[in-house]
Amino acid sequence: MTDKHVDRETLSVLREVMEEGYPELLDTFLADSESRLVELRKTADAKVLSEVAHSFKGSASNMGATHLAGLCQKLESDANNKSPDEIAQLIAEIGNEFADIRPVYEDERQHATTH
Repeated sequence: MTDKHVDRETLSVLREVMEEGYPELLDTFLADSESRLVELRKTADAKVLSEVAHSFKGSASNMGATHLAGLCQKLESDANNKSPDEIAQLIAEIGNEFADIRPVYEDERQHATTH
């Protein structure tokens, strides 16, 4: 996994700042990301897509998931202007990106509880 996907420095800062709360923060990010993906996949409403993408972008950005945040930004901005097929493609990209980076956060979670 290249660092264009996950900003390790952001994770390092979060680990220091959150201390004992870091594992819970990781759990929350993973769970929220899953539910946001479900929400994106089940709605066709551009306003809802934009709102969910906006909140997903914020949490991804805060957690150092830079590429994921960028994809969410794209969906948030373009939800009104894209065809259903283009939106479905973008949601698939978001899902694939989350699937790619999820192990990074799960690994962080595992290490956070063993140290």
